[in-house]
Amino acid sequence: MMNTAIDVRGLRKSFGPVEVLGGLDLRVESGTVHALLGPNGAGKTTLVTILATLLRPDAGTVQIAGADLIDDPVGVRRRIALTGQSAAVDEVLTAEENLRMMAGLHGLRGRAARSRSRELIERFGLTGAADRRVKTYSGGMRRRLDLALSLVVAVPVVFLDEPTTGLDPRSRRELWEVIRALRADGTTVLLTTQYLEEADELADTVSILRDGRIVAEGTPAELKRAVGEEVVEVRDAVGALLHAEPTDGTSAGLRRALDAIDALGVTGELAVRRPSLDDVFFALTGEGEDDSSPELATAGRSHS
Repeated sequence: MMNTAIDVRGLRKSFGPVEVLGGLDLRVESGTVHALLGPNGAGKTTLVTILATLLRPDAGTVQIAGADLIDDPVGVRRRIALTGQSAAVDEVLTAEENLRMMAGLHGLRGRAARSRSRELIERFGLTGAADRRVKTYSGGMRRRLDLALSLVVAVPVVFLDEPTTGLDPRSRRELWEVIRALRADGTTVLLTTQYLEEADELADTVSILRDGRIVAEGTPAELKRAVGEEVVEVRDAVGALLHAEPTDGTSAGLRRALDAIDALGVTGELAVRRPSLDDVFFALTGEGEDDSSPELATAGRSHS
């Protein structure tokens, strides 16, 4: 059984009359990637800011890697790293100079600083550019260096707040590999992202926030299954949906769906469509939704 790296219970935060977090509960298991999804204003950034000890909650308890957020914020800071949407690097320095400077700030000197800098440069795929000034780097290289800087001192928990925002598809996928490598090394990653494909690719568990509360949680597969069945769609020449026939994903189920479509006499272009995290997201956060689906809300949840 895995240990819990982040344990949040009853977390509340208001700014004036506006309640941003309304009794939020969250549990993140050690050595996993846990994604937070939600529309703008759902409370994602406020939650991460509180967990990073940069903002005090109004109520609730938080334990991070065994340290209490309220009673031991210094201990929490020693256990976490935070990387946001903008790369906080010195463009005039090289990657190695940036890393050695950060190592010095953490008390590493001489051989220890050089060794840790080289280790991180290799780990984050910057070996060929270690002696180049950062101002010549691509956006993806800067983001990788920024993450390397946050890990000069090894920590068990990393917060990534929309780390791939503004990156091109190639740079985004390169950073995905870095995140997978962190998980493989046993690091716990709490990821906020606006890219649903990113959560689907990387996350062991996904939590969906709406109005300061988690309204659904589970693995990507569990959440997608809760939305609905796989269907065979029939569309006309301009892409308009003519008919959707449910199927169970098996070859026998596909044959039954095709027979049903033939029996209806519907003709057009056929495609098999599986539910996506987009479907989950819009089902739970779309305009006009008053209540979340009970099936979605309970998918994969083992705590309240």
